[in-house]
Amino acid sequence: MIKQEVVIFWFRRDLRLEDNVALYHALQSERPVIPLFIFDTDILNSLPKNDARVGFIHESLQKINAKINAIGCSLLIKKGRTAEVWKTLFEEYTISAVFLNKDYEPYAIKRDSVIETLAKDNNASFFSFKDQVIFEELEITKSDGLPYTIYTPYKNKWLEKYKAMAPLQEYITLNYLFNFCKSNFDFPTLQQIGFEANSIKVLPHNLTQITNYHQTRDFPAADSTSYLSPHLRFGTVSIRKLVNWAVRKNDVFLSELIWREFFMQILFSFPKVVTHNFKSAYDGIQWRNNEEDFKRWCTGTTGYPMVDAGMRQLNETGYMHNRVRMVTASFLCKHLLISWQWGEAYFAEKLLDYDLSANVGNWQWAAGTGCDAAPYFRVFNPDIQLKKFDEKGIYIRQWIPEFDLGYGEPMVDHAFARDRAIAVYKAGILK
Repeated sequence: MIKQEVVIFWFRRDLRLEDNVALYHALQSERPVIPLFIFDTDILNSLPKNDARVGFIHESLQKINAKINAIGCSLLIKKGRTAEVWKTLFEEYTISAVFLNKDYEPYAIKRDSVIETLAKDNNASFFSFKDQVIFEELEITKSDGLPYTIYTPYKNKWLEKYKAMAPLQEYITLNYLFNFCKSNFDFPTLQQIGFEANSIKVLPHNLTQITNYHQTRDFPAADSTSYLSPHLRFGTVSIRKLVNWAVRKNDVFLSELIWREFFMQILFSFPKVVTHNFKSAYDGIQWRNNEEDFKRWCTGTTGYPMVDAGMRQLNETGYMHNRVRMVTASFLCKHLLISWQWGEAYFAEKLLDYDLSANVGNWQWAAGTGCDAAPYFRVFNPDIQLKKFDEKGIYIRQWIPEFDLGYGEPMVDHAFARDRAIAVYKAGILK
C-alpha cells in the first residue's frame, strides 16, 4: 500500500493556530499537513509528576485540537525521545517536509539539528522560521557584527529597526486550516502522558491595565501585571500582535518585551551563562551556600516580610511580582551569600513562566555577575523596598497571614549582611 505523502508541522513554543509563522508556511504547501506535538521525555523525566506547566501545555493542546476537530482534523500527540519519535514517523509516513519555528536554547538547537539531519536522510525538506521573537540572534548587532551586551544600546537599535518595518506582518493562518490532514488521532489524557493535575494554574492574560503599566508595575498589591509571561513562554499569544499593540499603548511595557529578546540573544551568543557567570571576573566569589539558610529562603521564613511574601506567593501560585523577584533574588545572593545558581534552579522548578534565558539573565543581574548587571555593591534593603512599594502592607498580609500576630526577627541584620557581601565580592573579584 502506498503511504500518503504529508507535511508535518511541529508545535513547540508556539501553542496557537493564529499568527504562527511556520504553520502558515506549512499550510501553503501542496501536501496535507499533520500537526504534531511531542512530549519530550528528555525534558519530562526531570519534572515532578504534577508539574503545572505540563498541565498548561496539555490544556493548550486540547484547545487547538478542539478547533481543528471542527473541520475533521486532529493533533498527533507523541511521547518519547524526539529523535526516536521522528524515526518512527518517517517509517509510518512519506514525509515531504518538516516545518517548525526556531528555538534558541542550547538543548533545542542540538535537538533540532538532529531532526534536520534525520529529515534530510529521509529525503524530506526541513524549514525553520522565526516566530517567538521580533529580532533573532544576528539581526540586532553592533556595527562590528558582535552582539550587544548592554541593554540600552540594544534597545535603541531594536526600536530603530522596528520603526523601519512597523507595523509587523501578521500571518493569517485561519484561512488555510482546511489544508490540515483529515484525521482522527486519539488525544491522550494528562494521566496517559504520565502526569497529574495540579491546583496551580496559568491565569488568563489581562492587558486592560497596561496603559498605566509605568505607574503601577512596581506595586505588588496593585496586581496590575498582565500575566502574559507564561503565555509568551509557551506561545499561546503572538509576539507580533503583542508588540504592534504595545507600541501604541505603553513604552515601558514594550521595554520589558525588548528585555526578553535581549536575554535570548545573550543566551544564544554566550551559552556558558546557563551555568557560569557572564562576567568571569566574579568566578572567585566564595559563596557561603548554607543549606539551612537556603531552606528558610525557599519557604519564606527569613523574617523579611517582602522576601517571605514573594517566596510564599511563588510556592502557592507559580507567580511572583517582578519587583519582588528582584528583592528576593538580591537577598539570596547578597544577604545570604548563596550562589545565584541555587536560586535560578529553584525558580526554574516553581515559576509558571520559567524561561531559561530570562531566568538566568535576571538572576545574574541580581547577583551582579551578568551582562549589564546591577553593581555588586548595590544591595537592596528589603525593609526600604517594603516601605516604598507596599507601604500599607497589603501585599505582605495577603501572603503572610500571621504578620500582625508578632512576626519573627530577620535571620540576618541588613547592615551586617551588606558589609559582608561587599567585602566577599570585593575579595572574590579576579584581577
